Amino acid sequence: MFAVLSSARKSLGKIAIVMSLIWLAACDTVPIGANTGPRINTNNPVPVALLVPRGSANQGDAVLAQSLENAARLAIADLGGVDIDLRVYGTGGQAGLAAQVAQQAVDDGAKIILGPVFAEAANAAGVAVANRNVNVLSFSNNTEIAGGNVFVLGNTFQNSAGRLASYAVRQGKGRIVVVHGQDISETIGRDAVVNAVRSSGGTVAGVRGFEMSQNGVINAIPGIASEVRSSGANAVFFTSGTDGALPLLTQLLPENGIDTGTAQFIGLRRWDIPASAISLPGVQNGWFAVPDPALNARFRERYSAAYGGAPHPIAGLAYDGIAAIGALVKAGNSEALTASALTQGSGFVGVNGVFRLRGDGTNQRGLAVATIRDNQVIVIDPAPRSFGGAGF
Repeated sequence: MFAVLSSARKSLGKIAIVMSLIWLAACDTVPIGANTGPRINTNNPVPVALLVPRGSANQGDAVLAQSLENAARLAIADLGGVDIDLRVYGTGGQAGLAAQVAQQAVDDGAKIILGPVFAEAANAAGVAVANRNVNVLSFSNNTEIAGGNVFVLGNTFQNSAGRLASYAVRQGKGRIVVVHGQDISETIGRDAVVNAVRSSGGTVAGVRGFEMSQNGVINAIPGIASEVRSSGANAVFFTSGTDGALPLLTQLLPENGIDTGTAQFIGLRRWDIPASAISLPGVQNGWFAVPDPALNARFRERYSAAYGGAPHPIAGLAYDGIAAIGALVKAGNSEALTASALTQGSGFVGVNGVFRLRGDGTNQRGLAVATIRDNQVIVIDPAPRSFGGAGF
């Protein structure tokens, strides 16, 4: 059942685990030029700083930190012909310490920073080294901190919303009611969905919010159901995840007369995390976006073989960051770590699929559209393997 977490810090930890957005109030960002970044000698080992939430009071952060480091080292082993000198620093999951260790990393010779995870820490690290001519590839997917010398590697609401909205329109499910919780994360998700539906040629048939509590969801259900019926909507797009209101919403709307055969359920967040979520009755036949399943499965197998356990759900971002750095360094360009090189249009291939960094610090990722049938995840529209094709 749905319950609101009492602590903002606790909420952020849980959100990170399920690969939702890590939203914190954005601090100052520093605008810098497109060619910002150090010149490097590609014939020598390239010092890369990895900032992870080691030292946090949250035990889950220690697991996350180790998994990110493991994935980064796995990527380094796969580069072939590129020598990366990885140096790992603990941020304790705190913005102040992240700023300090970012400065220390640059003092130690780091030419680029990979991490941190949490948005506030990533923003602080970026601001701390902006005048040192060093770029930050953070694991956050909060676009509010993107820009200047800070890039976000995490999959964003905009990526998922755009992929799903365009697919829905192509499938004749483009008259959409958007349902969201009334907190900052879901409100930003709502805006991403609304913009994506309109950009894809669909129609926003209605927008309904609910108070972030179990009673808030229950009280909102009659109004949501009425909106879907009266607007003639053929899809309902939820911003909530399986750790929040989604199970209750998808259970109660059919009980209040919404036929999921007529009104397609769509989710902004992943519906297959945790694994037990796929057995929920209400999520069966719903649509959601996932990283390239084949590439991600291969990474999970190789990670498990190397380290004896499954990677954290966002560990692949560390692999992707090293893969991008390695590909640029391998080309032998002394400006491989400048913003202009990092934002090359052809992008990169990582364990989550194809991706590219944009000049505004955000990213584009190739995602698949999946559904759940008989408690199994089924891909119904494959992830694109290059930019410019279907899925973008």
